[in-house]
Amino acid sequence: MEISSPAVSNYFSAISSWTSVTFGPSLGPPVALLVSLVAFFIAVALIFSIASYLMGWMERKVIARAQSRRGPTYVGKFGILQNFADLIKLVSKEWITPTLADKPLFSLVLPVVVASMILLFTFIPLTPSFLGINTTLGLFAIFVVISFYPLLLFFAGWTSGNKFASISAQRSIVMMVSYEIPLFLVIVAVSMLSGGFGMVNIVNSQSSFWFAVKMPIGFLVFFIVMLAELERTPFDLREADNELVAGWLTDVSPPYYALALLLDYMRLCLGSLLITVIFLGGWLGPSFLPPFVWTMIKLVVVGLVIILVRVTVFRMRVDRMLRSGWMYLIPLSVFNLLLTFIIFVR
Repeated sequence: MEISSPAVSNYFSAISSWTSVTFGPSLGPPVALLVSLVAFFIAVALIFSIASYLMGWMERKVIARAQSRRGPTYVGKFGILQNFADLIKLVSKEWITPTLADKPLFSLVLPVVVASMILLFTFIPLTPSFLGINTTLGLFAIFVVISFYPLLLFFAGWTSGNKFASISAQRSIVMMVSYEIPLFLVIVAVSMLSGGFGMVNIVNSQSSFWFAVKMPIGFLVFFIVMLAELERTPFDLREADNELVAGWLTDVSPPYYALALLLDYMRLCLGSLLITVIFLGGWLGPSFLPPFVWTMIKLVVVGLVIILVRVTVFRMRVDRMLRSGWMYLIPLSVFNLLLTFIIFVR
């Protein structure tokens, strides 16, 4: 298994030169490597925090337009600072932990999920050179980490000590587990087309045709499954106004809720980016725009489509959601796998 990091290498070269000139050779490469890793992770966190913030602003404006409202308009130009004002309001409120909660786990689960989300972004290339962890098993590693999210979300609900939050977390687990089987079958089909699980190799394999064109059934299945993995409408079963109120977030205090909102939009950003890189060619596009810009354009378009699905589609019932996963998506993903093998591999 080959592992490299072009972006961290660039940081290392620049920081190593600067430390050698400023402090002499006494600090050495270990310090430069540590500083470059920290600098890269800070850069990744800033990029995707800003992208998640803009996703949240876009969602509020799109939903408002669909409902014949104006949405946020007062704070900042076009209301772009409204989310920031809401963040300040939430963070400034009192942090309250439920009496029956398992306090250490309850306080730790969501920060761990956010940190793992930032780690996942380091596997996804925004350009050929801006990539944190370039491994031949990158795609596989991403979805191995994602497969732990149902367990983490269960802990988030169960440790609160609220039975409604626990029921909501159990519903999320049932949904995610039933949809992970077609997800991995589609990933296997993608690896057949690209010849491996490396993220850069997957993008380069789409230089002539996007995988969404070569594998439309797989693209459709992957898009639906990502909606379920992100708990977006119509699969947002953690919330039910007449049953579970706000699901596993029922008992959280405002600062914790602000972190949960950030996590939601980071997950939206992650899902949109995965669809962009795996099926829509990532940074590939005409040369009149830089690769990073093409990635961002596709990311925004995919995010907009996911938001429009939320605006126009009703929440599914639990039994119908499970039936669609087991009876429709799994056969479709198996058929897509066989079709891909027959047409492109055999």
